[in-house]
Amino acid sequence: MEIIMTTKIDLASMNIKQKLIENFGFGESEDKFDGNIVYRKNNILILTTNQEMIYYDHLDKEIEKQLNIKPELIIFASRHSSKQKLPALTTHVTGNWGEAMYGGKDNSLAIAQPSAMKLALMKMSELNDLGWTVCYEATHHGPSEVDVPSLFIEIGSSEEEWVNDRAGEILAETIMHVIKNYQKTNFKVAIGIGGGHYAPKQTKVALNSDIAFSHIVPKYAHPVSKDMLLKAIERTAEKVEAIYVDWKGSKGETRQLAKSLAEELGLEFIRD
Repeated sequence: MEIIMTTKIDLASMNIKQKLIENFGFGESEDKFDGNIVYRKNNILILTTNQEMIYYDHLDKEIEKQLNIKPELIIFASRHSSKQKLPALTTHVTGNWGEAMYGGKDNSLAIAQPSAMKLALMKMSELNDLGWTVCYEATHHGPSEVDVPSLFIEIGSSEEEWVNDRAGEILAETIMHVIKNYQKTNFKVAIGIGGGHYAPKQTKVALNSDIAFSHIVPKYAHPVSKDMLLKAIERTAEKVEAIYVDWKGSKGETRQLAKSLAEELGLEFIRD
């Protein structure tokens, strides 16, 4: 059972939800989640909460409690905010490399589904007739305490974009594409290290090769500990085969740690 998670207090989330219902045949079910009607199409559910999704730790357990189902994948349909108000379509997994500033726990990572994020990136890029930026974001914010694979797919970065009908359509189509195909892929999975928050090199690599990124550690989170890199590998739903380092976009201590860890674990080491 795949879950599309939305929230009433997020304009982009409600935009995407509306396009999913209008364009993909979701119908009302008899179930409710957090007091809101559950929409269903086959084994895909659209759930709606009344709170900020980044603070919804243990969402998987709450879904089991309220609906008596165990999710296989949770896709959060969300807004992205930035001071620069960059029009963007983004995807990322959640977690905190250090202190939890916006949901989740300190030094805690959600479970990444790299194939789903890569498919989202590729589909958003294919459908992007808006001229907006399409990119990964580095791993950041909550919820981090989710024990089934999950990802955020977002419209950024201001109210003008959040309510854009075409952006809602693109993300609705992207979400359905991901759910249909994420279990059929055979990508090379890598942990990403270095670069800025919008992971430009990782985005370029993913769009032009068979590499799918799991957790991405941006430069502003360096230095990162060996324990956290091991946790990033452990908290990946697919087998990690490589560690990729944006060499110029990484601090020396972290890139050397990444290189030695790749050697220790027998993983491919890729630097750019």
